[in-house]
Amino acid sequence: MIFEPAIIARAASILQRARDQNLKIATAESCTGGLVAALFTEIPGSSATFDRGFVVYSNAAKHDMLGVPAELIETHGAVSAQTACAMAEGALAHSQADIAIAITGVAGPGGGSAEKPVGLVHFASARAGAPTVPVEMRYGDNGRANVRRAALESALDLIESRL
Repeated sequence: MIFEPAIIARAASILQRARDQNLKIATAESCTGGLVAALFTEIPGSSATFDRGFVVYSNAAKHDMLGVPAELIETHGAVSAQTACAMAEGALAHSQADIAIAITGVAGPGGGSAEKPVGLVHFASARAGAPTVPVEMRYGDNGRANVRRAALESALDLIESRL
């Protein structure tokens, strides 16, 4: 088992709530590298609710797979609310999902700056027929694995808020 039982139970509950509402979920992940998708697919029967996951680690992948405008990334950066929103909206547009979550950040140990320090993660959730919601989290420079794990938990919070 990749994930501990408590987080699997939480993800299973989210998928059940989505199933009860006849909703499908997609993910667009950069700094988490598919952790949310991996968590959902750890659960038997998840294909009834989890539509697909996009791992868009590079800027080119964000553009090619999700349609994030290169100009938007050049202007605001890959780690920005604007890019996260475009990723979430692109995941909706390129899937059969009703809800999409996007995650882009600086997991570290390097790659940070004064403006965008290690531990900064931008999220966005998009839901068909509703405004896209951006969320910024700052987890601090406490290790790559810890930032990615915290981002996974925050992503689940955001998905729950859209159900």
